[in-house]
Amino acid sequence: MGRALGILGCCLALALLPLPAAPRGAALRPRRQPRPGGRSADTACKNRPLDLVFIVDSSRSVRPEEFEKVKIFLSEMIDTLDVGERTTRVAVMNYASAVKVEFPLRTYFDKASMKEAVSRIEPLSAGTMTGLAIQTAVEEVFTEEMGTRPAAFNIPRVVIVVTDGRPQDQVQDVAASARTAGIEIYAVGVGRADMQSLRIMASEPLDEHVFYVETYGVIEKLTSRFRETFCAVNVCALGTHGCQQVCVSNGASHLCDCYEGYTLNPDKRTCSAVDMCAPGRHECGQICVSNNGSYVCDCYEGYTLNPDKKTCSALDMCAPGRHDCAQVCLSNDGSYSCGCYEGYTLNPDKKTCSGTIMSSLVTEESCKCEAIAALQDSVTSHLEALSTKLDEVSEKLQTYQDRQEIV
Repeated sequence: MGRALGILGCCLALALLPLPAAPRGAALRPRRQPRPGGRSADTACKNRPLDLVFIVDSSRSVRPEEFEKVKIFLSEMIDTLDVGERTTRVAVMNYASAVKVEFPLRTYFDKASMKEAVSRIEPLSAGTMTGLAIQTAVEEVFTEEMGTRPAAFNIPRVVIVVTDGRPQDQVQDVAASARTAGIEIYAVGVGRADMQSLRIMASEPLDEHVFYVETYGVIEKLTSRFRETFCAVNVCALGTHGCQQVCVSNGASHLCDCYEGYTLNPDKRTCSAVDMCAPGRHECGQICVSNNGSYVCDCYEGYTLNPDKKTCSALDMCAPGRHDCAQVCLSNDGSYSCGCYEGYTLNPDKKTCSGTIMSSLVTEESCKCEAIAALQDSVTSHLEALSTKLDEVSEKLQTYQDRQEIV
Protein backbone atom coordinates (compact mmCIF):
# COMPACT_ATOMS: atom_id res chain seq x y z
CA MET A 1 0.00 0.00 0.00
CA GLY A 2 1.31 3.43 -0.89
CA ARG A 3 2.21 5.67 1.96
CA ALA A 4 -1.04 7.55 2.58
CA LEU A 5 0.64 10.19 4.65
CA GLY A 6 3.98 9.87 2.89
CA ILE A 7 5.91 12.93 3.94
CA LEU A 8 4.26 13.75 7.26
CA GLY A 9 7.50 13.30 9.18
CA CYS A 10 9.33 15.89 7.16
CA CYS A 11 6.77 18.53 8.11
CA LEU A 12 7.29 18.77 11.87
CA ALA A 13 8.99 21.98 12.84
CA LEU A 14 7.93 24.50 15.51
CA ALA A 15 6.58 23.06 18.76
CA LEU A 16 7.67 19.55 17.75
CA LEU A 17 10.81 18.03 19.23
CA PRO A 18 13.06 15.93 16.97
CA LEU A 19 13.00 12.19 17.46
CA PRO A 20 15.81 10.76 19.55
CA ALA A 21 18.50 9.16 17.37
CA ALA A 22 16.79 10.37 14.21
CA PRO A 23 19.18 10.86 11.26
CA ARG A 24 20.76 14.28 11.20
CA GLY A 25 20.60 16.57 8.25
CA ALA A 26 17.24 15.28 6.99
CA ALA A 27 15.62 17.98 4.92
CA LEU A 28 12.32 19.32 6.23
CA ARG A 29 9.53 19.90 3.78
CA PRO A 30 8.97 23.67 3.58
CA ARG A 31 5.62 25.06 4.62
CA ARG A 32 3.49 25.75 1.61
CA GLN A 33 2.54 29.36 1.17
CA PRO A 34 -1.17 30.08 0.56
CA ARG A 35 -2.04 31.10 -2.94
CA PRO A 36 -3.32 34.62 -3.50
CA GLY A 37 -7.09 34.50 -3.65
CA GLY A 38 -7.07 30.78 -2.84
CA ARG A 39 -8.73 28.88 -0.01
CA SER A 40 -8.03 29.82 3.58
CA ALA A 41 -5.76 27.63 5.67
CA ASP A 42 -8.77 26.32 7.61
CA THR A 43 -10.48 24.91 4.51
CA ALA A 44 -10.18 21.17 3.89
CA CYS A 45 -8.66 20.16 0.61
CA LYS A 46 -9.51 17.25 -1.65
CA ASN A 47 -7.17 14.64 -0.21
CA ARG A 48 -6.90 11.04 -1.34
CA PRO A 49 -9.64 8.81 0.16
CA LEU A 50 -8.63 6.94 3.32
CA ASP A 51 -10.08 4.51 5.81
CA LEU A 52 -8.64 6.31 8.85
CA VAL A 53 -8.80 5.11 12.45
CA PHE A 54 -7.69 7.26 15.42
CA ILE A 55 -6.65 5.29 18.52
CA VAL A 56 -6.34 7.62 21.52
CA ASP A 57 -4.93 6.85 24.96
CA SER A 58 -7.26 7.93 27.79
CA SER A 59 -5.51 6.19 30.67
CA ARG A 60 -5.20 7.77 34.12
CA SER A 61 -1.94 9.53 33.16
CA VAL A 62 -3.92 11.71 30.75
CA ARG A 63 -5.54 14.42 32.87
CA PRO A 64 -9.08 15.54 31.95
CA GLU A 65 -7.94 18.88 30.56
CA GLU A 66 -5.30 17.10 28.48
CA PHE A 67 -7.88 14.70 27.10
CA GLU A 68 -9.92 17.71 26.03
CA LYS A 69 -6.90 18.83 24.02
CA VAL A 70 -6.87 15.43 22.33
CA LYS A 71 -10.54 15.84 21.38
CA ILE A 72 -9.80 19.28 19.93
CA PHE A 73 -7.00 17.72 17.91
CA LEU A 74 -9.39 15.06 16.57
CA SER A 75 -12.02 17.66 15.66
CA GLU A 76 -9.50 19.80 13.86
CA MET A 77 -8.15 16.78 12.03
CA ILE A 78 -11.67 15.96 10.86
CA ASP A 79 -11.92 19.50 9.50
CA THR A 80 -8.86 18.92 7.32
CA LEU A 81 -10.31 15.81 5.73
CA ASP A 82 -12.55 15.40 2.71
CA VAL A 83 -15.03 13.33 4.71
CA GLY A 84 -17.71 11.30 2.99
CA GLU A 85 -18.97 7.84 2.17
CA ARG A 86 -17.01 7.80 -1.10
CA THR A 87 -14.05 9.83 0.14
CA THR A 88 -12.40 9.56 3.59
CA ARG A 89 -14.10 7.54 6.31
CA VAL A 90 -13.12 8.05 9.95
CA ALA A 91 -13.36 5.88 13.07
CA VAL A 92 -12.28 6.73 16.63
CA MET A 93 -11.16 4.25 19.28
CA ASN A 94 -10.56 5.01 22.96
CA TYR A 95 -8.38 2.82 25.17
CA ALA A 96 -6.84 2.36 28.58
CA SER A 97 -6.94 -1.06 30.25
CA ALA A 98 -9.95 -1.77 28.04
CA VAL A 99 -10.76 -0.75 24.46
CA LYS A 100 -13.87 1.08 23.27
CA VAL A 101 -14.83 1.73 19.67
CA GLU A 102 -16.42 5.19 19.94
CA PHE A 103 -17.69 5.01 16.36
CA PRO A 104 -16.63 2.79 13.39
CA LEU A 105 -16.00 3.76 9.79
CA ARG A 106 -19.61 3.14 8.71
CA THR A 107 -21.31 5.45 11.21
CA TYR A 108 -20.73 9.06 10.13
CA PHE A 109 -20.11 10.55 6.71
CA ASP A 110 -20.34 14.24 7.60
CA LYS A 111 -18.03 16.36 9.72
CA ALA A 112 -20.67 17.81 12.02
CA SER A 113 -21.86 14.40 13.19
CA MET A 114 -18.31 13.18 13.67
CA LYS A 115 -17.28 16.21 15.71
CA GLU A 116 -20.39 15.92 17.83
CA ALA A 117 -19.55 12.28 18.56
CA VAL A 118 -15.96 13.23 19.43
CA SER A 119 -17.14 15.86 21.87
CA ARG A 120 -19.05 13.19 23.81
CA ILE A 121 -16.04 10.88 24.29
CA GLU A 122 -15.12 10.31 27.95
CA PRO A 123 -11.75 9.08 29.24
CA LEU A 124 -11.56 5.53 30.49
CA SER A 125 -9.55 4.24 33.46
CA ALA A 126 -6.09 3.07 34.40
CA GLY A 127 -3.82 0.96 32.18
CA THR A 128 -2.27 1.40 28.73
CA MET A 129 -3.16 -1.60 26.60
CA THR A 130 -1.86 -0.29 23.28
CA GLY A 131 -1.36 -3.73 21.77
CA LEU A 132 -4.95 -4.69 22.57
CA ALA A 133 -6.19 -1.47 20.95
CA ILE A 134 -4.28 -2.15 17.70
CA GLN A 135 -5.50 -5.76 17.66
CA THR A 136 -9.09 -4.60 18.12
CA ALA A 137 -8.68 -2.18 15.21
CA VAL A 138 -7.48 -5.01 12.98
CA GLU A 139 -10.08 -7.57 14.01
CA GLU A 140 -13.16 -5.41 14.61
CA VAL A 141 -12.83 -2.03 12.90
CA PHE A 142 -11.00 -2.78 9.66
CA THR A 143 -13.75 -5.11 8.44
CA GLU A 144 -16.29 -4.60 5.70
CA GLU A 145 -19.09 -5.09 8.23
CA MET A 146 -17.79 -2.08 10.17
CA GLY A 147 -17.42 0.12 7.10
CA THR A 148 -13.97 -0.68 5.72
CA ARG A 149 -14.00 -0.75 1.95
CA PRO A 150 -12.92 -3.93 0.12
CA ALA A 151 -9.23 -4.38 -0.63
CA ALA A 152 -10.03 -4.33 -4.35
CA PHE A 153 -10.91 -0.63 -3.97
CA ASN A 154 -7.25 0.07 -3.10
CA ILE A 155 -8.23 2.52 -0.34
CA PRO A 156 -5.32 3.01 2.12
CA ARG A 157 -5.99 1.79 5.66
CA VAL A 158 -4.35 4.08 8.19
CA VAL A 159 -4.06 4.14 11.98
CA ILE A 160 -2.89 7.12 14.06
CA VAL A 161 -2.07 6.17 17.67
CA VAL A 162 -1.84 8.98 20.25
CA THR A 163 -0.35 7.99 23.62
CA ASP A 164 1.62 9.46 26.52
CA GLY A 165 2.76 6.26 28.22
CA ARG A 166 4.48 2.92 27.91
CA PRO A 167 2.34 -0.01 26.68
CA GLN A 168 1.49 -2.52 29.38
CA ASP A 169 0.99 -5.35 26.90
CA GLN A 170 2.72 -6.89 23.92
CA VAL A 171 2.86 -4.44 21.00
CA GLN A 172 5.59 -5.59 18.62
CA ASP A 173 3.96 -8.72 17.18
CA VAL A 174 0.48 -7.17 17.07
CA ALA A 175 1.75 -4.09 15.21
CA ALA A 176 3.78 -6.25 12.83
CA SER A 177 0.67 -8.31 12.00
CA ALA A 178 -1.29 -5.13 11.36
CA ARG A 179 1.36 -3.81 9.00
CA THR A 180 1.50 -7.16 7.21
CA ALA A 181 -2.27 -6.90 6.74
CA GLY A 182 -1.70 -3.63 4.86
CA ILE A 183 -2.40 -1.16 7.66
CA GLU A 184 -0.13 1.87 7.86
CA ILE A 185 0.57 2.94 11.44
CA TYR A 186 1.55 6.42 12.65
CA ALA A 187 2.57 6.82 16.28
CA VAL A 188 2.33 10.19 18.08
CA GLY A 189 4.00 10.33 21.48
CA VAL A 190 3.23 12.99 24.10
CA GLY A 191 5.23 13.93 27.18
CA ARG A 192 6.28 10.72 28.94
CA ALA A 193 5.62 8.45 25.97
CA ASP A 194 8.12 5.63 25.46
CA MET A 195 9.86 6.37 22.17
CA GLN A 196 11.09 2.81 21.69
CA SER A 197 7.51 1.53 21.85
CA LEU A 198 6.44 4.13 19.30
CA ARG A 199 9.15 2.97 16.95
CA ILE A 200 8.19 -0.67 17.40
CA MET A 201 4.56 -0.10 16.45
CA ALA A 202 5.02 2.43 13.60
CA SER A 203 5.46 1.72 9.90
CA GLU A 204 8.68 2.33 7.99
CA PRO A 205 10.33 4.72 7.38
CA LEU A 206 10.24 5.67 11.05
CA ASP A 207 11.20 9.30 10.51
CA GLU A 208 7.94 9.69 8.58
CA HIS A 209 5.72 7.72 10.96
CA VAL A 210 6.88 8.51 14.51
CA PHE A 211 6.32 11.94 16.13
CA TYR A 212 6.73 13.49 19.54
CA VAL A 213 5.33 16.60 21.21
CA GLU A 214 6.21 17.81 24.68
CA THR A 215 2.68 18.36 25.96
CA TYR A 216 -0.94 17.91 24.98
CA GLY A 217 -1.08 21.69 24.89
CA VAL A 218 0.73 21.71 21.55
CA ILE A 219 -0.63 18.51 20.00
CA GLU A 220 -3.05 20.53 17.89
CA LYS A 221 0.00 21.90 16.10
CA LEU A 222 0.09 18.57 14.32
CA THR A 223 -3.17 19.44 12.59
CA SER A 224 -1.57 21.93 10.21
CA ARG A 225 1.16 19.43 9.42
CA PHE A 226 -1.43 16.80 8.52
CA ARG A 227 -3.26 19.36 6.42
CA GLU A 228 -0.09 20.17 4.48
CA THR A 229 0.43 16.47 3.88
CA PHE A 230 -3.12 15.83 2.68
CA CYS A 231 -3.09 18.93 0.49
CA ALA A 232 0.46 18.47 -0.77
CA VAL A 233 1.02 19.61 -4.32
CA ASN A 234 2.10 17.09 -6.92
CA VAL A 235 5.85 16.95 -6.46
CA CYS A 236 6.22 15.29 -9.86
CA ALA A 237 4.45 18.21 -11.53
CA LEU A 238 6.65 20.76 -9.73
CA GLY A 239 9.82 19.19 -11.06
CA THR A 240 11.45 19.14 -7.61
CA HIS A 241 11.38 15.35 -7.25
CA GLY A 242 15.02 14.59 -8.10
CA CYS A 243 14.12 11.61 -10.30
CA GLN A 244 16.46 11.18 -13.26
CA GLN A 245 13.88 9.70 -15.63
CA VAL A 246 10.33 9.03 -14.36
CA CYS A 247 8.48 10.46 -11.34
CA VAL A 248 5.44 8.50 -10.12
CA SER A 249 3.03 10.32 -7.81
CA ASN A 250 2.22 8.26 -4.71
CA GLY A 251 -0.41 10.10 -2.76
CA ALA A 252 1.34 12.96 -1.00
CA SER A 253 4.73 11.51 -1.84
CA HIS A 254 6.42 10.16 -4.96
CA LEU A 255 8.57 7.35 -6.28
CA CYS A 256 11.20 7.35 -9.00
CA ASP A 257 11.09 4.91 -11.88
CA CYS A 258 13.01 4.33 -15.12
CA TYR A 259 12.29 4.01 -18.81
CA GLU A 260 12.06 0.57 -20.38
CA GLY A 261 15.53 -0.90 -20.67
CA TYR A 262 16.79 0.88 -17.54
CA THR A 263 16.86 -0.13 -13.87
CA LEU A 264 16.63 2.01 -10.75
CA ASN A 265 19.92 2.42 -8.91
CA PRO A 266 20.24 1.89 -5.12
CA ASP A 267 19.90 5.66 -4.58
CA LYS A 268 16.25 5.26 -5.77
CA ARG A 269 16.62 8.32 -8.02
CA THR A 270 19.00 7.60 -10.89
CA CYS A 271 18.84 4.90 -13.55
CA SER A 272 21.32 2.65 -15.33
CA ALA A 273 20.90 0.97 -18.70
CA VAL A 274 20.15 -2.73 -18.55
CA ASP A 275 22.32 -4.94 -20.77
CA MET A 276 19.52 -5.95 -23.08
CA CYS A 277 21.89 -8.26 -24.98
CA ALA A 278 22.50 -10.44 -21.94
CA PRO A 279 21.40 -14.09 -22.46
CA GLY A 280 17.65 -14.48 -22.21
CA ARG A 281 16.89 -10.77 -22.63
CA HIS A 282 16.78 -10.49 -26.44
CA GLU A 283 15.22 -12.34 -29.39
CA CYS A 284 17.98 -11.94 -31.96
CA GLY A 285 18.74 -15.00 -34.09
CA GLN A 286 22.43 -14.22 -34.53
CA ILE A 287 23.87 -10.91 -33.27
CA CYS A 288 22.48 -8.56 -30.56
CA VAL A 289 23.74 -4.97 -30.56
CA SER A 290 23.14 -3.00 -27.34
CA ASN A 291 21.64 0.40 -28.03
CA ASN A 292 21.33 2.72 -25.00
CA GLY A 293 18.94 0.68 -22.90
CA SER A 294 17.48 -1.13 -25.89
CA TYR A 295 18.89 -3.36 -28.63
CA VAL A 296 18.82 -4.08 -32.34
CA CYS A 297 19.50 -7.35 -34.12
CA ASP A 298 22.16 -7.94 -36.78
CA CYS A 299 23.45 -10.88 -38.83
CA TYR A 300 26.75 -12.59 -39.58
CA GLU A 301 28.51 -11.83 -42.86
CA GLY A 302 26.70 -13.57 -45.67
CA TYR A 303 23.31 -13.27 -43.99
CA THR A 304 20.60 -10.64 -44.17
CA LEU A 305 18.07 -9.52 -41.50
CA ASN A 306 14.54 -10.72 -42.15
CA PRO A 307 11.52 -8.36 -42.02
CA ASP A 308 10.83 -9.46 -38.40
CA LYS A 309 14.09 -7.65 -37.47
CA LYS A 310 15.14 -10.66 -35.40
CA THR A 311 16.00 -13.66 -37.58
CA CYS A 312 18.50 -13.95 -40.44
CA SER A 313 18.57 -15.66 -43.84
CA ALA A 314 21.65 -16.69 -45.87
CA LEU A 315 22.48 -14.51 -48.86
CA ASP A 316 23.14 -16.05 -52.33
CA MET A 317 26.81 -15.10 -52.33
CA CYS A 318 27.20 -16.46 -55.85
CA ALA A 319 24.77 -13.94 -57.29
CA PRO A 320 26.35 -11.61 -59.87
CA GLY A 321 28.38 -8.88 -58.24
CA ARG A 322 28.69 -10.63 -54.86
CA HIS A 323 31.77 -12.82 -55.49
CA ASP A 324 35.32 -12.52 -56.87
CA CYS A 325 35.59 -15.92 -58.57
CA ALA A 326 37.14 -15.85 -62.05
CA GLN A 327 35.36 -18.97 -63.31
CA VAL A 328 33.13 -20.98 -60.94
CA CYS A 329 31.37 -19.80 -57.66
CA LEU A 330 30.24 -22.46 -55.21
CA SER A 331 27.61 -21.30 -52.61
CA ASN A 332 28.34 -22.49 -49.07
CA ASP A 333 25.70 -21.54 -46.36
CA GLY A 334 26.04 -17.79 -46.47
CA SER A 335 29.56 -17.89 -47.89
CA TYR A 336 31.21 -19.14 -51.07
CA SER A 337 34.34 -20.69 -52.56
CA CYS A 338 35.81 -20.51 -56.04
CA GLY A 339 36.50 -23.31 -58.51
CA CYS A 340 37.77 -23.72 -62.11
CA TYR A 341 36.62 -25.26 -65.35
CA GLU A 342 38.01 -28.62 -66.39
CA GLY A 343 41.60 -28.30 -67.48
CA TYR A 344 42.31 -25.42 -65.07
CA THR A 345 43.66 -25.23 -61.53
CA LEU A 346 42.88 -22.68 -58.74
CA ASN A 347 45.62 -20.18 -58.04
CA PRO A 348 46.87 -19.43 -54.47
CA ASP A 349 44.57 -16.36 -54.31
CA LYS A 350 41.67 -18.86 -54.30
CA LYS A 351 39.89 -16.77 -56.91
CA THR A 352 41.63 -17.01 -60.30
CA CYS A 353 42.55 -20.08 -62.38
CA SER A 354 45.48 -21.23 -64.57
CA GLY A 355 45.46 -23.72 -67.52
CA THR A 356 48.57 -25.63 -66.37
CA ILE A 357 47.05 -29.03 -66.93
CA MET A 358 46.16 -28.29 -70.57
CA SER A 359 49.64 -26.95 -71.27
CA SER A 360 51.11 -30.17 -69.99
CA LEU A 361 48.80 -32.19 -72.19
CA VAL A 362 49.68 -30.09 -75.24
CA THR A 363 53.41 -30.54 -74.58
CA GLU A 364 52.99 -34.28 -74.23
CA GLU A 365 51.02 -34.54 -77.45
CA SER A 366 53.61 -32.41 -79.23
CA CYS A 367 56.34 -34.77 -78.13
CA LYS A 368 54.38 -37.74 -79.40
CA CYS A 369 53.91 -36.08 -82.77
CA GLU A 370 57.61 -35.30 -83.12
CA ALA A 371 58.51 -38.92 -82.34
CA ILE A 372 56.10 -40.21 -84.94
CA ALA A 373 57.47 -37.79 -87.51
CA ALA A 374 61.02 -38.87 -86.76
CA LEU A 375 59.99 -42.53 -87.07
CA GLN A 376 58.30 -41.80 -90.36
CA ASP A 377 61.39 -40.05 -91.64
CA SER A 378 63.56 -42.98 -90.57
CA VAL A 379 61.28 -45.52 -92.21
CA THR A 380 61.14 -43.46 -95.39
CA SER A 381 64.94 -43.24 -95.48
CA HIS A 382 65.30 -46.99 -95.02
CA LEU A 383 62.68 -47.68 -97.67
CA GLU A 384 64.45 -45.37 -100.09
CA ALA A 385 67.78 -47.14 -99.41
CA LEU A 386 66.14 -50.55 -99.82
CA SER A 387 64.54 -49.40 -103.09
CA THR A 388 67.92 -48.30 -104.41
CA LYS A 389 69.45 -51.68 -103.55
CA LEU A 390 66.55 -53.46 -105.21
CA ASP A 391 67.10 -51.42 -108.36
CA GLU A 392 70.79 -52.39 -108.33
CA VAL A 393 69.95 -56.08 -107.86
CA SER A 394 67.38 -55.86 -110.63
CA GLU A 395 69.93 -54.39 -113.06
CA LYS A 396 72.51 -57.07 -112.19
CA LEU A 397 69.92 -59.78 -112.70
CA GLN A 398 68.98 -58.38 -116.11
CA THR A 399 72.59 -58.25 -117.17
CA TYR A 400 73.08 -61.91 -116.14
CA GLN A 401 70.02 -62.99 -118.14
CA ASP A 402 71.22 -61.17 -121.25
CA ARG A 403 74.59 -62.96 -121.10
CA GLN A 404 72.95 -66.33 -120.82
CA GLU A 405 70.96 -65.74 -123.96
CA ILE A 406 74.10 -64.89 -125.93
CA VAL A 407 75.80 -67.99 -124.82
